[in-house]
Amino acid sequence: MLVKTYGSAVFGIDATTITIEVNIANGVNFILVGLPDNAVRESHQRIKAALKNNDFSYPGKEITVNMAPADIRKEGSTFDLAIAMGILAASGQIHLERLEEYILLGELSLDGGLQPIKGVLPIAMQAKQEGFKGIILPELNAEEAAIVEGIDVYGLKTMQEVVQLLNGESEIAPTRFNIQAEFERQLIHADVDFKDVKGQTTIKRAFEIAAAGGHNVILIGPPGAGKSMLAKRLPTILPPMSLEESLETTKIHSVAGKIGKRVGLITQRPFRKPHHTISDVALVGGGTYPQPGEISLAHNGVLFLDELPEYKRQVLEVMRQPLEDRTVTISRARFTVDYPAGIMLIAAMNPCPCGYHNHPEKECVCGPGVVQKYLNRISGPLLDRIDLHVEVTPVSFDDLAYDIPSEGSSEIRHRVMQTRLLQLNRFKEHTGIHCNAQMERVDLERFCVIDDTCRQLLKHAMDRLGLSARAYDRILKVARTIADLEQAATIQTVHISEAIQLRSLDRETWAG
Repeated sequence: MLVKTYGSAVFGIDATTITIEVNIANGVNFILVGLPDNAVRESHQRIKAALKNNDFSYPGKEITVNMAPADIRKEGSTFDLAIAMGILAASGQIHLERLEEYILLGELSLDGGLQPIKGVLPIAMQAKQEGFKGIILPELNAEEAAIVEGIDVYGLKTMQEVVQLLNGESEIAPTRFNIQAEFERQLIHADVDFKDVKGQTTIKRAFEIAAAGGHNVILIGPPGAGKSMLAKRLPTILPPMSLEESLETTKIHSVAGKIGKRVGLITQRPFRKPHHTISDVALVGGGTYPQPGEISLAHNGVLFLDELPEYKRQVLEVMRQPLEDRTVTISRARFTVDYPAGIMLIAAMNPCPCGYHNHPEKECVCGPGVVQKYLNRISGPLLDRIDLHVEVTPVSFDDLAYDIPSEGSSEIRHRVMQTRLLQLNRFKEHTGIHCNAQMERVDLERFCVIDDTCRQLLKHAMDRLGLSARAYDRILKVARTIADLEQAATIQTVHISEAIQLRSLDRETWAG
């Protein structure tokens, strides 16, 4: 007897429905075809044990399982439940009527329990698009799938419960997810706040500009100046995530298996801080069976690279294309996968190996040329893609010792949100542009018009500092953001001047 059930596989951040055909005929064998990997092949033993341990009979005949489309490689243990239900239906142990209405997902334990899987959210989106009535999956994945409205999601614990549901022997209520309540639940006060930062007024200003326009930042300063502390507080002044951003971020984390148990929707902007020993594949994504890297996991949030010169040169260079295109493209012989990479890059570094170059009090002990050699670990093309180069100086004793009131994250965030709203209105007719940092060259000609005085100032800066065309564009973007923070309709010389000042590493005299 031939029976069809339906599972799903994830490629990139999108899902493809897999039709699982189970045929039982005379003979004694188990044949699994359709490009399964080892984890799928091993499902035979898990299914056989689970059926016997739950008082179902395992057919002593030839069982042929085909997973279509047959030219797509099937990976992981996601298909255990769909294959098991197909065997039970083909052997007449469960009813057939409701099988074609559901996507079946889940890894089987030997006792018949359902273990959680990865990539549930994109699977639920695809199932709704293709008109399935519902999804049956492990209980721990139910809230994640229930984010998608218009499709019934049944989170169950055991194979027995699945059989009872398909046979109509039990009425299990589908899982519901209240998106608004989840946003409110996770909008809690952060553990860190800018009001805890003593002094560093200039750095706070730079971070406010970066947050308001979505700009990349590199912090250069001696050990203990507060670079890491400041970077950790950047997410507290970023605007709240929209529902669209939240769904997109959740999809990426779902595919990577980074969503915690009973967590449905990611509503807080990611903050990823990989160690400097990370490989290029772990950073941008990839592998034999491609997975999202740290850049994609930080999508719609912040990627913080501390001690930037300590990263391998190859690792840093592979970031150039994602920073420019805001997407990561991973190509293999048979397929190509795209992962979103819309991040704010925050990098931090010491000015030299000893850490005290340009320090107001301590003397640098690095030899001649060592400072420049250390800075050269970061290539010019990568620095060109970073909008703000900010020098961090040590905090003074007065700022540390005296309780001087400091502006908190909530006040800064309010101004940032007002500025972002202005930009959203400006770019409402431009698909894919939400903030100033995302503008292309053609957009600069329309939204960053400058007068002759500003043009002369920029020309002088380019001649003096030897700036590239990309640096020129980024100065204009930063100046546009500074003008937006002041609610100014046009870019003025004061805005251009501040944007130029925020490119410390472009100055010839900086490295001595």
